[in-house]
Amino acid sequence: MKKIFLHGSSGTTGLRLRERLSHRDDLELVILPDALRRDASAVRDALNGSDAAFLCLPDDAARQAAALLENPDTVLLDASTAHRTAPGWVYGFPELGEEQAEAIRGAKRIAVPGCHASGFIALIAPLRKAGLLDADAALTAFSLTGYTGGGKKMIAQYEEEPGPLLSAPRQYGLGQRHKHLPEMAKVCALTAPPLFCPIVANYPRGMEVTVPLFASLLHGTAEDVKDVYRRAYSGPVVRYAEADDGDGFLSACALEGRDSMEIGVQGNAARILLTARFDNLGKGASGAAVQCMNLALGFESTKGLVL
Repeated sequence: MKKIFLHGSSGTTGLRLRERLSHRDDLELVILPDALRRDASAVRDALNGSDAAFLCLPDDAARQAAALLENPDTVLLDASTAHRTAPGWVYGFPELGEEQAEAIRGAKRIAVPGCHASGFIALIAPLRKAGLLDADAALTAFSLTGYTGGGKKMIAQYEEEPGPLLSAPRQYGLGQRHKHLPEMAKVCALTAPPLFCPIVANYPRGMEVTVPLFASLLHGTAEDVKDVYRRAYSGPVVRYAEADDGDGFLSACALEGRDSMEIGVQGNAARILLTARFDNLGKGASGAAVQCMNLALGFESTKGLVL
């Protein structure tokens, strides 16, 4: 039985991981009592005594906790933004290819991807690798998310004290400094991040990332894009799908409660829409974390996932 330390189990991702891991009979879950959560000695002992440890903390706290790890055999998985572009950390998106999956299997430091970034990277990284997009391509992305992506404070706003402005979708990240932008650029080998428009709406869970492309940006056609996705995403977690939801609609909450991701290509030959749909708390957070842990500890990659 593997011992798993969960550090920071009161936030949205931490709570979801606690629920999921506690149901596994092949894992022993370790959570410090509230009185010891900020005790560096207790955290150090728990980290170094575990086969794997999850950090579900603010960025600075995650960096401080990571510095306490001395055991070379412990797998550390950070769900914060702190290490997603840091040297020595493996980016936790195995669907980027078998080489990436192998890197995760052998890694001791794994950065769990950001939710918005997961959709963008799933769409753009394979096209960059196939040579269909240049590194300096001027890209735009918009992303719809349920309010659980904003953490406990935002959840309370929508569920306990909703004001009139919360009844309609709200765009944020207006200063183009969203915390996921660095990983979007680095993992996709872009010289600059996209112009990014995240939008939160009054529904709990589900995410839909769209990258619109003029065909002139591509070294190829929309059919070439589809061929790349068919080869890259045959499942079981990420899959290419041809259809919409019917009547020309595409719902952002279609995969609510699941850990899978659906990649699509819409539009026409001149104006193309690349879409990624998934649950922001599933493949966008805890599902991705569990998948990475499974790979790093030698379990079946989809064990405990809802697909």
